[in-house]
Amino acid sequence: MRWDDRGLVPAIVQDAISKEVLMMAYMNKDALDKTNETGEAWFWSRSRGELWHKGATSGHVQRVKSLHYDCDADTLLLKVIPQGPACHTGKYTCFHNEVEIKENASSGQADDSSKPAGVSDGDRFAILGKLETIVAERDAERPEGAYTTYLFEKGVDKILKKVGEETAEVIIAAKNRDNEELRYETSDLIFHLLVLLRDRKLPLDEVLSELNRRHIQKPAGEFK
Repeated sequence: MRWDDRGLVPAIVQDAISKEVLMMAYMNKDALDKTNETGEAWFWSRSRGELWHKGATSGHVQRVKSLHYDCDADTLLLKVIPQGPACHTGKYTCFHNEVEIKENASSGQADDSSKPAGVSDGDRFAILGKLETIVAERDAERPEGAYTTYLFEKGVDKILKKVGEETAEVIIAAKNRDNEELRYETSDLIFHLLVLLRDRKLPLDEVLSELNRRHIQKPAGEFK
């Protein structure tokens, strides 16, 4: 690593499941060594002048899945499984203050306000990524009264029960040849599957990779 004149490098922390950037802190060599030794994120507190074990007092530790450094070897990237909010405010990510980007009039792109938030022309499945992030936020923050909080606190058996119920409702809607009902029930099923994946700490990316692997390996018409 190329440490700065204080012996530090910036460390960016990313949720290994949702891919959301959670926070940025600083590491020195001792913090990096402690992270490698324990498998949990350690940083250097510039204000206190001491090593800092993330979550030592709050319980919101960050279990490190992988460590990367950039092309200049002066910035670290930690991909973690967070055990609660990353931010001291109780928010899932420290980057929760959004700056609105105004449409560039010269680009010639019209604003399509009829599209759901998070959906763009370039990615018709962007809403799945957005929803995965929202589910991750609910898992970390556990806001009182939220349905997703209720599911996480009840545990995997309750989540599985809901997945089973929604699957049955999808079948019924299809048998009834009611596409409006089918659209609604399929949306419920996808949501509950995303909650299940989060509870099991399985990224949606791995499911998509499995689909891609099968597509490549199997001839057309023999997907399974």
